[in-house]
Amino acid sequence: MPKPVRISLDAMGGDHGPSVVVPGAVLALERHPGIRFLMVGNEALINPLLAQHPKLKEVTEVLHTDLAISMDEKPSQAIRMGRGKSSMWRAVQAVKDGQADAAVSAGNTGALMATAKVCLKTMAHIERPAIAAMWPTLRGESIVLDVGATIGADAGHLVDMAIMGAAMARIVFDLERPTVGLLNVGTEEIKGIEAVKEAGRILREANLPNLAYHGFVEGDDLGKGTVDVVVTEGFSGNIALKTAEGTAKQIGEYLRAAMSRTIMAKIGYLFAKQAFDALRDKMDPRKVNGGVFLGLEGVVVKSHGGTDALGFASAIDVAYDMAHFELMKTIRVMLDHDPVAQQA
Repeated sequence: MPKPVRISLDAMGGDHGPSVVVPGAVLALERHPGIRFLMVGNEALINPLLAQHPKLKEVTEVLHTDLAISMDEKPSQAIRMGRGKSSMWRAVQAVKDGQADAAVSAGNTGALMATAKVCLKTMAHIERPAIAAMWPTLRGESIVLDVGATIGADAGHLVDMAIMGAAMARIVFDLERPTVGLLNVGTEEIKGIEAVKEAGRILREANLPNLAYHGFVEGDDLGKGTVDVVVTEGFSGNIALKTAEGTAKQIGEYLRAAMSRTIMAKIGYLFAKQAFDALRDKMDPRKVNGGVFLGLEGVVVKSHGGTDALGFASAIDVAYDMAHFELMKTIRVMLDHDPVAQQA
């Protein structure tokens, strides 16, 4: 019988804390009956909610702590205040100590990244971690990284991200050799800043066995799903992510306004309701919630802070897949072929 996947949850993270984390765990347990939880936070708030869900309570251990990191806490302050004490730190520490296979938090992104880096450390030959996000596309989904972990990147960091993103794609999409593209201002090899051009040259010449380097991709390729993995540095990646989220909301508002403008439009909506429901489901950010911190000695997943139970369950789903299908092992195997590390 396979070993159950153990997930530690920062129950106090995000805008809603246990009121979202507990029902999110209920949904995740329905999808993955073999999962086990370590819920970290204020037991006076967690236990009454757990009592409402006997099946979840049976597979959940509560680790009490009074300290929670606020959503506006600076990363340096989060480390000073929360080291060894906060729900965020102790959820990540559980991964380091082998009590959990992955950690999930909806807390402050900067604080979570700082906590994870200090607590877990980065993998050998990886200078900086990255946040990888699932991205809805016309052909399904792609992985985009980095969407905000660090600002700026040299060629070596871009190559490392390409390898780690491909490792994640092998698990998520069940692909032997995922396609990888570098986000650029054009597809021609002469375009772009030197770091991107150099990373492209390294990936092209390396001809790595576990990823297929596609070349440069542009902004519109994100939505097209031209490649399985899109690599960029955190500044442009975060702007792209927030732009896509804002555009989705904008289109939704346009549609709602248009469908309620006239009697004929309302009648037309009734006939097309099934199609609009499918579109709404496709554009629902909760379905792709959960950014994976890549490059650390352990699996950490960041949920949107303001998400609901469905969204938090999606982040748990991501953590479950990363742990169950051994993301860390896959990354280590692929890093053995890292051309940058071999030149160091």
